Amino acid sequence: MRTLSLAAGVMTDIGPAKMVEVCTRAGWPACGIWYDHSTWDAATTREVRRRLDDSGLSVLDVEPILPRDGHDDHGEALIDVAAELGAKFVLFASRLSELDHSVERYRQLCAHAHSSGVTIACEFLPLFPVKNLSLATQIVERSGAENSGVLIDNLHLARSGSTVAEVRALDPALFPYVQIADAPASAPATMADLGWEAMNGRTCPGEGELPIAELLSAVPDVPISFEIRSAKLIEDFPDPFERAAHVWARCRSLA
Repeated sequence: MRTLSLAAGVMTDIGPAKMVEVCTRAGWPACGIWYDHSTWDAATTREVRRRLDDSGLSVLDVEPILPRDGHDDHGEALIDVAAELGAKFVLFASRLSELDHSVERYRQLCAHAHSSGVTIACEFLPLFPVKNLSLATQIVERSGAENSGVLIDNLHLARSGSTVAEVRALDPALFPYVQIADAPASAPATMADLGWEAMNGRTCPGEGELPIAELLSAVPDVPISFEIRSAKLIEDFPDPFERAAHVWARCRSLA
């Protein structure tokens, strides 16, 4: 059985401690946690850890580390929190303009996380400089880090021009977990619309036309994070618990 997790992005309207409560009540075995350095403190870590211990829920991933030129990404602090929460993965998506700089920052973060057993997953997004599967793979391979891997978001895979066939051509061990959502087969016409779709226009599996089954067969047995960022989902289910329960009912069969 694959581990199934509700991605933090589905619940942008609640905090991390509430995320644990909502996912537990809805029946999820795992969840993602959003880390905001401007609001997170030691008390936040204690409260989230307490709720995890009380519920038995596990944290699949903590996100995001988003390095960009001239700004502190607070990556080491996020990794330390992820380790305290028992998370398996931390999400890294680089906005650095130079690929060499992305490789070096990724290597540094993997080294920081190594002793805690946290894996740093490098995600590609067509709106970022690291925009496709090939570039993310280069970062991971050039880093030489053991606790590394490429995170495939199937929507980004489709919109970047990368394919499931490209995934099949690579070592499955490169992919420690995946993010899954659905959407129409045809891509938005503009970059602005592409960004809106990624943040607001996703649907549950089976409600669109992306090749989800094909991707999951190419990356077998790894955990799935359901990254269903959707303005309509929030509109239809303004109550976070009802939203989490609805997504769980639609997604659990993919285990």
